[in-house]
Amino acid sequence: MFTLSGVRSSKLTLAAMLVSGLAALVGCGEKKDSAAPAGNTGGSTATTPAPEGATFKVGHYASLTGSEATFGVSTDNGIKLAVEEQNAAGGVKGKKVELITYDNQGKPQESVTAVTRLIQQDKVLAVLGEVASSRSLAGGPVCQRLGVPMISPSSTNPDVTAVGDMISRVCFIDPFQGYVGAKFVAENLKKTKGATLYNRAQAYSSGLNTNFKEAFAKLGGTVVDEQAYSDGDNDFSAQLSAIKAKGAEFIYVPGYYTEVVNIAKQARKLGLNVPLIGGDGWDSEELKNAGDALNGCYFSNHYSHEDPRPEVQEFVKKYQAKFGKVPDGLAALGYDAAKILFDAAARAQSMSGKDLAAAINATKDYQAITGKITIDANRNAQKDAVVLELVNGVPKYAATIPAPKN
Repeated sequence: MFTLSGVRSSKLTLAAMLVSGLAALVGCGEKKDSAAPAGNTGGSTATTPAPEGATFKVGHYASLTGSEATFGVSTDNGIKLAVEEQNAAGGVKGKKVELITYDNQGKPQESVTAVTRLIQQDKVLAVLGEVASSRSLAGGPVCQRLGVPMISPSSTNPDVTAVGDMISRVCFIDPFQGYVGAKFVAENLKKTKGATLYNRAQAYSSGLNTNFKEAFAKLGGTVVDEQAYSDGDNDFSAQLSAIKAKGAEFIYVPGYYTEVVNIAKQARKLGLNVPLIGGDGWDSEELKNAGDALNGCYFSNHYSHEDPRPEVQEFVKKYQAKFGKVPDGLAALGYDAAKILFDAAARAQSMSGKDLAAAINATKDYQAITGKITIDANRNAQKDAVVLELVNGVPKYAATIPAPKN
């Protein structure tokens, strides 16, 4: 995802590299939830030897505060549930799993700081994170350089795993997600003429916007207008008025839930009553704040809590009992990322970074909550996607779009 997912341009990729390079300049403050590093992260890449200890230490960095906090909190909850279950089953090779989570406040530089501390000070054997691709692109190079495997639960931009062989993910990627949205609009909604409204400053949004346009054109559709906004914008009336004037039958909005609520309300106020279509960045209980403005709108996602598979319903039941709410896609992906890590650790020749990463990357046909997962040669998850319809802020299953066959 969340993307904050997806960096499509070389400028953004370079920016992520520069952010990760700043780790050598970060001091050693001790703010509890934003984790300062324990030392210099520079130097050549080397496989980190597994430290001796009584526990199997796992690190997680996430946006527990900030504008996308629901992403990080849900993911952390899913991971906590997986850890609890793993420890009840005997841990990893006889060792109790110890989870250490740091809040990056939704900031790339804080992600560098958190990952550095997790590896150099806390001595974790593996890292889980991040939801947002821009933050995974900040933390991932630290893991690659220091030889510690990282699994992103939900960063959907292709560049995330291109960082190196220590980085993998359990979610689909944006070229497929863009296709999912386009296919659903063209074949299920029978729409041929639409517009897009995306965040030009957000890697996830701009990348997914491009993916959707390309896929929709191949399916015979036409994008009659393309509008953009920037971080912090609250007034979308000018963009929406321009889209309305072009006669669009739908609007593709590949942003985050924080923006979609305002966009939906303002569209309806302008009499623009066409469906809004989005990606997994919409996934948040905060969509209820749109009231009925998002009724009849859809977004692509990684799973549906209505999936009748026994393992899904058991997960939903356990999560509700522990956290008092229905798990969203972020929670399910956090749970899956942790479970795949534990499964790989049980198969790994040793707990060294190299051997653990190799076992993760060899994952095949793992029956996860978000579907059957195989990690491919690029360390991406091959899996299906679902499309959910919003009914008074509640996501309801609408369709499954299969992953393309290799």
